[in-house]
Amino acid sequence: MIQELLKAFILIFIAEMGDKTQILAMAFATRYPVKKVLLGIFLGAFLNHGLAVLLGNYISYFIPINTIHIVAGFAFVGFSLWTLKSDGDKDTDEEQKFNFGPVITVALAFFIGELGDKTQLTAITLAISATYPLVILGGTVLGMIVTGGIGIVIGKKLGDKTPDFVIKIMAASVFMFFGITKLYQTLPSEYLNLRNGSIFIGILTIIVLTMLRPMIVRRQQGQESVFRRKSRELYNYYHQVEENIDKICLGLDTCGECRGNNCIVGYTKTLIKNGLEENEPFKQEIFIFREETLNKHYDKEKVLESLRITLVLLKKDLCSNEYDNIHEIRKKLETILFGRSVEHMDSWEEYKRCLIDIDETIAIRIFEAMNH
Repeated sequence: MIQELLKAFILIFIAEMGDKTQILAMAFATRYPVKKVLLGIFLGAFLNHGLAVLLGNYISYFIPINTIHIVAGFAFVGFSLWTLKSDGDKDTDEEQKFNFGPVITVALAFFIGELGDKTQLTAITLAISATYPLVILGGTVLGMIVTGGIGIVIGKKLGDKTPDFVIKIMAASVFMFFGITKLYQTLPSEYLNLRNGSIFIGILTIIVLTMLRPMIVRRQQGQESVFRRKSRELYNYYHQVEENIDKICLGLDTCGECRGNNCIVGYTKTLIKNGLEENEPFKQEIFIFREETLNKHYDKEKVLESLRITLVLLKKDLCSNEYDNIHEIRKKLETILFGRSVEHMDSWEEYKRCLIDIDETIAIRIFEAMNH
């Protein structure tokens, strides 16, 4: 029982390291509490892999077990090659299609995103020969939750240090090891000879080199994967704007009594902290800043710089749901500068016009700085 649990956990854990589910987890964590994201991952994976385990266990009643093991061996080899597949510049926008509350949104995204994916097929393959199908289900779901949690940590804490190329190689190697081992143990002896083995290894080598080539070329050209780019951008943004916001307030000598979240700067600090840490999102109605705090003295240049770097990030994808928290920071910075904010940012040109209408001089300064 323990062996089946560990095997299922390890295979799913390795398979999903550096995969799109970690990008989804990272993206959801920028606007939802980590606990709710992980609960959503659990529900989505439980439904997806539960379906897979039922299917796998049902198949075992109709197909000879040795045949099943042979098919499973080839399947694991296939999963190894699939893991090496280059994602290119594909982004993971599945999370933008749903808006049913944090847990249901995450669960739906993970359930649909994993339909037919290698992890679901891995769960089917494991369940086919499992003595305890429910243990397999527990192991696969646990693997999804742990990799999702690591994805959140990587996205928030490690930025661009994620070795995604090495992770893919390691994941592919683990699947290849399990696949070849299973084939060696279950294929009829007449097929296990030097000629067949050489042909098999030769074909695999050609396929692996072909699939690795795009990743190697991207690394040589200095291109980043989507996962690394998003991690780096979010990591750099939050730390840079955090440094600026600490300098915007001129201190108690100038400002007087600190009002914390009832001050617009304190409120903005909480938004930034919400992006940096795995906190429950604060309730909007509790932290209503006092209007008089807008009349306090602030370092205007630091506010301008903070708004500029915020707009540089948002301009790349204005309508991305993963930037909801950053849009809130934008609106608070605008309020500090202008006394009001642009509520909606549906298009870049429309936003520019709105900001120029509010204060043409400052708006032009911001946009000119963005172009340099």
